[in-house]
Amino acid sequence: MAFTIALIGRPNVGKSTLFNRLVGQKLALVDDQPGVTRDRREGDARLGDLRFTVIDTAGLDHGAKGSLTARMREQTAMAIDAADALMFIVDARAGLTPQDRAFADLVRKADKPVVLVANKSEGRQGQAGAAEAFALGLGDPIPISAEHGEGTSDLYDALAAIMPEPSDELDEADQPEAGDVETRPIRVAIVGRPNAGKSTLINRLLGEERLLTSPEAGTTRDSIAVDVERQGRSFRVFDTAGLRRRSRIDEKLEKLSVADALRAIRFAEVVVLMMDSQNRLEEQDLRIADLVEREGRALVIAVNKWDLVERKGGEIGRLREEVERLLPQIRGVPLVVVSGLSGDGLDRLMKAVEEAYATWNKRAPTSALNRWFEQAIAANPPPAVSGRRLKLNYVTQPKSRPPSFVVFCSRADAVPESYKRYLINSIREAFDMPGTPIRIILREKANPFEHKRKKIR
Repeated sequence: MAFTIALIGRPNVGKSTLFNRLVGQKLALVDDQPGVTRDRREGDARLGDLRFTVIDTAGLDHGAKGSLTARMREQTAMAIDAADALMFIVDARAGLTPQDRAFADLVRKADKPVVLVANKSEGRQGQAGAAEAFALGLGDPIPISAEHGEGTSDLYDALAAIMPEPSDELDEADQPEAGDVETRPIRVAIVGRPNAGKSTLINRLLGEERLLTSPEAGTTRDSIAVDVERQGRSFRVFDTAGLRRRSRIDEKLEKLSVADALRAIRFAEVVVLMMDSQNRLEEQDLRIADLVEREGRALVIAVNKWDLVERKGGEIGRLREEVERLLPQIRGVPLVVVSGLSGDGLDRLMKAVEEAYATWNKRAPTSALNRWFEQAIAANPPPAVSGRRLKLNYVTQPKSRPPSFVVFCSRADAVPESYKRYLINSIREAFDMPGTPIRIILREKANPFEHKRKKIR
């Protein structure tokens, strides 16, 4: 039985630190600056034999209607509604504040089981602050240190008292089925420059305001994962912080956000690069596309806010030609025009993601690969280097994800990059692998006479 607990409290009391401690990974960004967390983030938590879903939330704070702070509080309210129980966290070192007392009333109105946690309780000052938390009237505070892992046994006892008994038996729905690997969600990272509309697009896919959006750039900080069902296929979609040029990144927090976005790219199977239709294919867009190719991930380009473009005949065709010219290393990359605000083009986008994923997993049949190799060399023989012609012997595909090919040859270090590009483009065309990264690894065939010479010596 799934059980969900929301971590709530004012800013900078250590909710994200505790979230990371419970899920066993550093998923949420943590910094001394208050208000780092903006969107709500879910994770699979484990404490002893207790298993539950934990939701990290933005710090409860007051804000004018329609402001970013107010919308962050709305996200927290949604988490409270979705949770089975609440973990209300206070800062024991700072003691109780008027904010803590005000939001304790909000917790009582939720009418759900509550565990009061006094974080940062290490040391004499922390112990005194923990005792002060009795005044909130939410039961006995559990003194812990999320950063150092202290007090987890007491936290376990408090959670075990409000959670259903753990069962050793799996429900039928939890039993692994044949084909799970093939039908598991495709991991998709949505990346791009700030204010390209990534969070708006994901909200439209979900049909709800799951992620915080704002006209101002840089609203998203954490890489937030959400599950999406579209056209009978499951996707695990990661919203990421906008990627600016490195020279423009000054703040420590933005550096952490960018590092989190880069981790999402490495974890993803398909990356959707979102561009603003009003400022598309700028230098940073090309840098991000090149990064995705170097990481070996399948790529789909989505040009957002297409509803703002003045419609001219052949506009999409010209855009495709420009992409082919500027990104020759991923020739044939899927390109979809969308509007995250209206939802236009989203079905086409997710279909393109599914097709890019299938191409990324593609393997060439051995017989067809051998025929291609012979024809490719006959059509364009390897060049002569230092008066000696290079000899390419045979090819094999050891892996996919992305499609990777090993070519055995006489002098691997002498094969020019231009000839490798020829082989890649030829493979792409022969085996219908548009847009996906293709790896060519050159290896020298072992010389059978070398072993005999060593024996003679």
